Amino acid sequence: MSQSIDWSDVIKKEARGTDDTDLGEVQEVGQHYVMTQKGIVNKEKFYVPKYMVEGYDGDTLWFNVTEEQFRGFMRDAPPEYDEYARYRTPDMATDIETRIPVIEERLDVSKRVSTTEATIVKEPRIETRTVEVPVTHEELRIDRRATTEARETDKPVQTRTEIKVPLTHEEVEVTKKPYVKEEVVVTKEPVTETETITDTVTSERVDVEGGAEKIKKGSRAA
Repeated sequence: MSQSIDWSDVIKKEARGTDDTDLGEVQEVGQHYVMTQKGIVNKEKFYVPKYMVEGYDGDTLWFNVTEEQFRGFMRDAPPEYDEYARYRTPDMATDIETRIPVIEERLDVSKRVSTTEATIVKEPRIETRTVEVPVTHEELRIDRRATTEARETDKPVQTRTEIKVPLTHEEVEVTKKPYVKEEVVVTKEPVTETETITDTVTSERVDVEGGAEKIKKGSRAA
């Protein structure tokens, strides 16, 4: 058995388990599983942990798994990585992938509502306005008329005598009354603007140093 397996070469090859158990034909190789398929009409899929591979002889991929264990790996979808972690063994093949998380920061932008106040101020404005108002008053007009009739009357006054004649006149009274000149209508409406947020993020880069003279086709360095 070879300790280094070319996983691309095992596709469509026969899979066998402990005591030469028929595990079907290899259809897919994942990071932590090998998917085999059995049956012609009713095809069954088995996702066998990659850690249970014992070796590959060029024609057959061998697993350290019994038929009873193999039936427990039948499922419709690949398992999660951690689900098969318990099948790792210290002596597993050296070319089975090791899961190394490469971490990258992403900008997580959220919005919160804050409140500001718009202040509307009313203040007095003093203006001088002139209004012309017609007013009426009485004045004396004296006409002297000669009489043609000789009428008897009282004797002439013996001393200075004053005769009071009332004269009327209009006086202007100014009062101030408030009234609504106009209305200022205040409404609120939403305005959507696009803001550009710029910040720095940190990501990890993976480099391979030493002990790797050849990187297999299909692998990628971050």
